[in-house]
Amino acid sequence: MTDARGIAALAQGYAQGSLDPVDVARRALDQARAPGMDAVFITLLEERALGEARASQARWREGRPLGPLDGVPLAWKDLFDMAGTVTTCASDTRRQAAPAAADAPSVRALTAAGMVSVGKTNLSEFAFSGLGINLHFGTPPNPHDAAVPRIPGGSSSGSAVAVARQVVPCAMGTDTSGSIRVPAALNGLVGWKPSSARYDQRDVFPLAPSLDSIGPLVQTVADACLIDDALLGRAPVLRTNAERPAARLVIPSGILMSELEPGVAAAFEDTAERLARRGFIVERRAVPVLDLAHHLFATFGTLVGIEAAAVHRELLDDPAALARVDARIVQRLRLGQAIPAQNRQALRNNRPLLVAAMASALAADEALLFPTVPMAAPPIAALAADPAWFAQCNARVLRNTMIGSYLDMPTLALPCGTDGAGLPAGMSLAMATGRDEALLALGLAIERELAA
Repeated sequence: MTDARGIAALAQGYAQGSLDPVDVARRALDQARAPGMDAVFITLLEERALGEARASQARWREGRPLGPLDGVPLAWKDLFDMAGTVTTCASDTRRQAAPAAADAPSVRALTAAGMVSVGKTNLSEFAFSGLGINLHFGTPPNPHDAAVPRIPGGSSSGSAVAVARQVVPCAMGTDTSGSIRVPAALNGLVGWKPSSARYDQRDVFPLAPSLDSIGPLVQTVADACLIDDALLGRAPVLRTNAERPAARLVIPSGILMSELEPGVAAAFEDTAERLARRGFIVERRAVPVLDLAHHLFATFGTLVGIEAAAVHRELLDDPAALARVDARIVQRLRLGQAIPAQNRQALRNNRPLLVAAMASALAADEALLFPTVPMAAPPIAALAADPAWFAQCNARVLRNTMIGSYLDMPTLALPCGTDGAGLPAGMSLAMATGRDEALLALGLAIERELAA
């Protein structure tokens, strides 16, 4: 990448002739092959990328670009089918799987907008961890601590690190319990998790189908809006000088604000105070449905565990294949498999009731504001050495995001400074299901005010 500001800067460079899509694609490929990047990308798509970049180059030179995304490089979490490539899910059991026959609809949509697919990124095996540690393909290094290897967050670990290292300004991820939002928070990025029905998710390998969503990791909310346009089949439009929507930011007392690391709490509170000084209405109040959802998980188990065990039923019945899966992932699958039938029914029956309760708890112009992850990125070594800490830490980093997934809340994960050690902290902005457009508009306004 030539500029950390993201997609808009590339589009401007292409329009002015100071940047060229082929040169940008070559630099991205070179950076993806650089030392220390071997655990970030699973597959590089050099032939495809350069072909797409040359087509974009011709369009820009002829004055007929497809829009601001034309020629912009991106990467794809290796759950998305891409023609001619194996969708590995970052699992040793799928290295020899048959290559995909066609691109997933989401891949086709961004390709149609002129984007250049550089490669497919690493992830937590089968996307079933919020830490980003991968036993088979390596763990993408969090770029914010050169001295101590720390987790990148997961499961969209490679996608986050590819953007944080400025290889690409956008990488697509998936989010079931926090897999876009967690790595966004731990890498100082913007992560966009829409309502689950917003985009076409066909030909994306599932984890828990009723909870899964897809979305981008990017540098800015404005970039997320461009990707949103393209995935919806709309002409992408650069948002500039948008009016601030009337909105109230609700900081919920209870579970989402509990047991925060001091540095994360301080960064969040400082940002909330800045927003209040900039004229946003910030209110603190109880939102009981959030705590009730957390109580359901503690009492009955998790819906993601139930559905993941169902997705991987054949794998769980195959001892030889299962022996090739990270034992920590196997343990989580077995826990989901062991959840009693009555607990499964309770989780399924209560979900629509709590989704409706969440819609009632927030007015149309209200959004929740809370820390995305209650802690900064911990060191990898201790997690690798202690399975109990691995499980405990995984549950902790996913605690806040998992609640939002169960309630199908569209959520923007936004950077909110750093903790005392200089590690990124993140905050989430969330609305009731289906309020995606309003949330993106609010996110743009917050981003603009925080940058002022």
